[in-house]
Amino acid sequence: MGRYDLTDFEWEAIKPHLPNKPRGVPRVDDRRVLNGIFWILRSGSPWADLPERYGPRTTVYNRFNRWRKAGVWDRLMDAIVAAYDGDVQMIDSSIVRVHQHGATAKRGVQIDVWVVQEGASQPKSMRSSTARGGRSSSN
Repeated sequence: MGRYDLTDFEWEAIKPHLPNKPRGVPRVDDRRVLNGIFWILRSGSPWADLPERYGPRTTVYNRFNRWRKAGVWDRLMDAIVAAYDGDVQMIDSSIVRVHQHGATAKRGVQIDVWVVQEGASQPKSMRSSTARGGRSSSN
C-alpha cells in the first residue's frame, strides 16, 4: 500500500457510496483510481506526474472531474466522517499558506516604534516657504 492510499477501513466505508453504472464499458478499478486521485491531492503534484501504478492519468483526472460535477465527493466525505464518528479534521491549504516573504524571514521579531510629538517643530531640512528664489543681501 502506498503512502497516500486508502486503508481497508476507509475503502469499506466509501465503497457503497460510489456511483454504480452497470451499462457501457466496465470501469477500471475504483480503488486504484481513488488512490491516484488522493495521491495527486495529498502530494500537490500536477496530474502529469501521477505514478503509473494508478493507471492512465487521463482516466484518473476525468473521474475526478466527473465526480466533482456530480457531487460524489460530498457523499464520499460524508461517509468517511460518519465512519470515524465525526472525529475527522480537514485542513484547507488556503489557511496555512505563508506569504512569500515570510518563508525566508529572519528568526525573532523586531518592533519599531515611531512617536510623533504634538506641536513638534518642522524638520530643519525643509525649505522655507518665505524664501523666494534670490540670494540673501546680508554679506
